[in-house]
Amino acid sequence: MNSSHGNTPSRKNRGRFDTFYDSWSSQDLTDTSFFGDTFAVPKFADGRLGAGQRASTWPSTMPTERGPEPRPDWVVTSASAVDTELGILKTGKEADVFLIERAVPGSPGVVLAAKRYRGRDHSDFHRSTIYQEGRQVRRSRDQRAIDRGTNYGAALAAVTWSGAEFGALSRMYELGVAVPYPVQVSGTEMLMEFIGDGLVAAPRMSASHASGGELADLFAQTSEILLGFARAGHAHGDLSPYNLLVHHGRVIAIDLPQLVDVVANPNGLALLERDCRNVCDWFVRRGLIEANADELFARALGELF
Repeated sequence: MNSSHGNTPSRKNRGRFDTFYDSWSSQDLTDTSFFGDTFAVPKFADGRLGAGQRASTWPSTMPTERGPEPRPDWVVTSASAVDTELGILKTGKEADVFLIERAVPGSPGVVLAAKRYRGRDHSDFHRSTIYQEGRQVRRSRDQRAIDRGTNYGAALAAVTWSGAEFGALSRMYELGVAVPYPVQVSGTEMLMEFIGDGLVAAPRMSASHASGGELADLFAQTSEILLGFARAGHAHGDLSPYNLLVHHGRVIAIDLPQLVDVVANPNGLALLERDCRNVCDWFVRRGLIEANADELFARALGELF
């Protein structure tokens, strides 16, 4: 993944995120079995799928639900592949992240992060209002259901946010911003590149004890991520050392469902400035006095306009 950028894309070319958002926000959610347990499969001695396994969901996804091309060579697209759940990586109010291995039986597989947004019974999208200003789902009745917090609206919100994050990751990955590769999205579940070694996730930047030149390098990479969002007309909206991973010295941004269109959202500039202050304050506390939030915000504005 290359973090360098060419010319700033025009606003009229910034549509892929909105395309994903609209397509998922208008999904028909009347089939309640859609939110069932995808891993309740019995185990048999003849090699059929067992508990904690399912047939790969890749073949059932549409092209718009798959990650951008060219795809990394580690992405498993075989229709004969099996997904095996390995355990839970992270729990949250809006979503849980699981580890799964996708592999063709008898062949080496790949470990993926499966982010599953909570459905009707356990939804708590408490941050959604400020981030969704300027966004609207395609059907007015769907928007009303989300605003009212009905069962249907909560189910729709889960699908909407998974699609929104997938679209955001796809767009940012295509632009060369350091984010995990989004493999696919299916309903409330998004599969993406697992950042880590083996089954051990890369640490958050908040846990880093870097100093001196290493700390300066982390700040330079973090600034480039923030400026990369700005070049696309967006702010992360919740950027901090807690959703930045450091993997072998490389900084990767995660948790993008709330990616904000700075122009369309009336809170956009304030959220962009907050991103700048959140990351700069952390670096200053660790001794990097060159991490100036006002200067970084000014650079981001320069990328926007």
